[in-house]
Amino acid sequence: MKYIIVQAGGRGSRLKNLTDNKPKALVPIDNLPMLFHLFRRYKDKKFIIISDYKKEVMKGYLSAFAEVDYIVVEAKGTGTAGGIGEALERIPDNESFMLVWSDLVLPENFSLPEEYQYDCEAMHDYVGISKTFPCRWKYEGGEFAEESSTEYGVAGFFLFTAKAKLSKVPESGELVRWMKEEGFKFEVCSLAGTREFGLIEEYEKLAGTRCRPFNKMTVNNDRVIKEPIDEQGRGLAKREENWYSLAKKLGIEGIPKIYSTSPLEMEYIDGSTIYEKGIENTSEKKEILRKIITTLKEIHGLGSTLADRESMRVAYYTKTFDRLGKIRDLVPFAGDEFITVNKRRCRNVFSYRYLLEDRLEKLKCDSFSFIHGDCTFSNMMLRKNGEPVLIDPRGYFGTTEIYGDERYDWAKLYYSIVGNYDRFNLKKFTLEIGGGYGRPDSKLPYGEVKLNIESNGWEDMADEFFRLTGANEEEIKLIHAVIWLSLTTYAWQDYDSVCGAFYNGLYYLEEIL
Repeated sequence: MKYIIVQAGGRGSRLKNLTDNKPKALVPIDNLPMLFHLFRRYKDKKFIIISDYKKEVMKGYLSAFAEVDYIVVEAKGTGTAGGIGEALERIPDNESFMLVWSDLVLPENFSLPEEYQYDCEAMHDYVGISKTFPCRWKYEGGEFAEESSTEYGVAGFFLFTAKAKLSKVPESGELVRWMKEEGFKFEVCSLAGTREFGLIEEYEKLAGTRCRPFNKMTVNNDRVIKEPIDEQGRGLAKREENWYSLAKKLGIEGIPKIYSTSPLEMEYIDGSTIYEKGIENTSEKKEILRKIITTLKEIHGLGSTLADRESMRVAYYTKTFDRLGKIRDLVPFAGDEFITVNKRRCRNVFSYRYLLEDRLEKLKCDSFSFIHGDCTFSNMMLRKNGEPVLIDPRGYFGTTEIYGDERYDWAKLYYSIVGNYDRFNLKKFTLEIGGGYGRPDSKLPYGEVKLNIESNGWEDMADEFFRLTGANEEEIKLIHAVIWLSLTTYAWQDYDSVCGAFYNGLYYLEEIL
């Protein structure tokens, strides 16, 4: 089997706000768009994606991030049969293929029937039976019936020996109903463990997850073992291990006890992150902030090296525009000179690139300090006694290992205090895009967006932050805006996060340009 047709058409209205700006196939599940779970499982297949609603978003997103052989076809008709005829035109005669709904995430242990696994002639057609979630149709005893079932539920997964089997498929309508009327017969294969995300209720059952799952954590009594799960994770893990090794050698306090590296084994912190704690008392927040800043200043004072201007340029400018370049054709209004974000008319960084470059060039730095590199609230724990602990150091800055511009640490902390990055990272935000690019009933005009990020509850600490750090307010705000812009491609797993990071970067950049 070489070909997979993915039925990704339809409004996905049952997913509510999750499909305001994107097709349902791009809704992230476990930090990966639903469609990309199929891509990663069947990397060597040729994908034919049926799209209609937000098809330009689909095309732009896949062009930027898909790493498989694919083509997008537009459905002329509607319903689950819509677009199948157009997709079949892309499959050679006598080639077996899969037809699957985009809102299914197959389990890790799923295997195709043997005749579809190898380069041999398939002899039977198959229908996937849900087993673990209810479906509106069932297939039992060789017959379809419009009757809710879990044990015999028709989940939206089919294997066909050749496209001739579907030669009379209607342009519109319900595919299963048509197959019942035509008397289709199938072998069955179990989809037990498959998850179906056609309803917002199923999505909301997922635990809140961050945008970038590069590693897995294993808790063993009072210790945590942290291991990378992909190539990007391995690179980050190596730098993190190097940072902890030096920190341990220098006797840094305010970090977990480190028992070993490769894999990283450290103390389990019995507490919570700062943003999860929900601290409302002003005095308590001030004391926690004081301790965090004191710890960071101690880290900064433990070692230094000569500043590297090229490393500064890479960290603040080159990296940012390398990432932005990848999403320029994906984000609505990115080709316009101005974009209005939360009623603030913002200069577009693509149109004012050299103005930003000039401002960044004025960030002078004589020496690099030993820095954490990613000191957001997400990377801080509070012990039961209220003591903050820094975790997950980045371990590099630009092209420099371990050392960097200490203002980057302050800007990352500001990123949580004022920018509410941690809530954004958990997708606790709404994004409304005007001019017909967002939800159909949006009243926002072309060129305007409304971004609402849930608060960490620390904005009232902004003045205290600058008083305690002594940092230059304009410089920190400039770097903070750049960090948001740089997040765009880094948070690629969610289209709304890509767009939201870009718009938020423009919002904060306009404040200080």
